[in-house]
This record gives sequence, structure tokens and C-alpha cells, in this order.
Amino acid sequence: MGADPGPVRAELTIDGRRLSYLDFGGTGRPLLALHGHLSEGASFTHLAGALGPEWRVIAPDQRGHGDSDRAAEYTRQGYLADLVALIEHLSLTEPPVVLGHSLGGINAYHLAAERPDLVSALVNVDAPVYLPGGPSPLAFVANMPYTAATREELLDAVGPMRPMVEQTLRPLPEGGWRLPFHPRDTVDSETLVHGEHWAQWVGSDCPALLVNGSRSQAVPGEQADMMVARRSHTRLVTLNTDHFVGLRDPDGLAKAVGEFLAGL
Repeated sequence: MGADPGPVRAELTIDGRRLSYLDFGGTGRPLLALHGHLSEGASFTHLAGALGPEWRVIAPDQRGHGDSDRAAEYTRQGYLADLVALIEHLSLTEPPVVLGHSLGGINAYHLAAERPDLVSALVNVDAPVYLPGGPSPLAFVANMPYTAATREELLDAVGPMRPMVEQTLRPLPEGGWRLPFHPRDTVDSETLVHGEHWAQWVGSDCPALLVNGSRSQAVPGEQADMMVARRSHTRLVTLNTDHFVGLRDPDGLAKAVGEFLAGL
């Protein structure tokens, strides 16, 4: 047998803006996987491999991330419009399961509430339903440069974030390098998730899984318990991680998601 060719990168154009996505292929049931801030669709490579041929994982680089173009704004309406356009573009034979981490999880349950016809089941990976106001916890990225003349110069400029981004920097067509996210856009986007999202979380009734990190900075255990108690058809799995569940315990996340999907 030949080596796994890996995911196929494809794109669609929305209002003159490129939305890029990875399609891990196969003929299995569709699963749309949505990353969080500072990340991209490739972060689901391990999960896609673990789920195997039974699931076709499609992981977009959400607006302003990875290979997708920057957008004029980062409201929930904008993110959801991209997801609806992508699902329609894919011409799937059935509604996908929608999984999301952090920002992606918020977008996922908003989509399920607004367009239940497009979501067969929901997996929330440590995405809260309430974020207090105040300064963005990602404010530290605002002063980072978006581009630099050399790769090493850009890595030096991001300091402690170097391990997170060193494999995801993008070369620029005209020369130089850029981050896989725009610092100012990131702060704007994160600020726009602050507030209460209870109505959207309980606004759908498809089967759902909440995966919570026991040391999560975003979803305290009390909030996770309340989320499961208030929403029907929802189960909770707690893993011994912080907020970055897929990064800290990829096998644990894959096991939890796999068992949930097997029971659908």
C-alpha cells in the first residue's frame, strides 16, 4: 500500500475573499472541525488520523487564520456565514457533525442554534458560554509584528510564542514571512466572543459532547457542569489538561470524540 497522501488543501471564494480548508478525505460521514484563535485547520491532523476512514474530516482555516484571507470583521455573523458557504460548497449528502475548540466551539454551537439543518451533532472542546469583559487575554499578541524579512527575525520577535508558530509561518509571495494570524485581528476577534452565549448553547437539541480540561483557563468545572445540566442530549468528558485539550492530550481527545461518534 502507498503512503497516506495526507489532506488536500482546497479553497472557495466568498465576497472576493479566499477561505482555505483541509479535506482529509475518505467516504465516511462528514465532520467539520473548527480551530481556535492562534491556530488553523491543520491542528486536527492527529484527530483526523485517529478517527480513521469512518469519518471525513474537513478543517477550514477560519477567516484571518492560516491560508485564509483576512476579513473586514470578525463577528459571529461573519464566521457563521463562512461556515454556511463552506458546507454548501462541499455538497455533502448529510449534515456534518461540527466540532470546535475555543473560538471554533463557540462558532459551532452558534451554527447549531441558527442553522440546525446543517448540524447533525455537536462537539464542544472547551469553549465557554460565558466570558467576562475586560482586556483580552490575547492582548499580548497585539504588539507582535505580522511580517518580517526573514523567518528567524519573525520567530525572534514573537518570543515565547516561538514553539507554537515556528512550524506554521507562511512565506510571502514578494519575499519575507508572515504569522498564520494577524495580531490586531486576533485581539479584535477574541474581544468579540466576550459576553454570554447561553441562549445559543441551549438553542439546539442535537446530540452533543462537551470535552472540558480539568485545569481549563476558559471553562471552569462549575460552568461545564451547568452547561451539561442545562442542555439536553449532552454528555461531559473531563480530561486532565488545561484549555488546550487537543495539544496537551491528543489521544484522550480522540478517544472521547471517537466514542461519542460511535454512539450516534
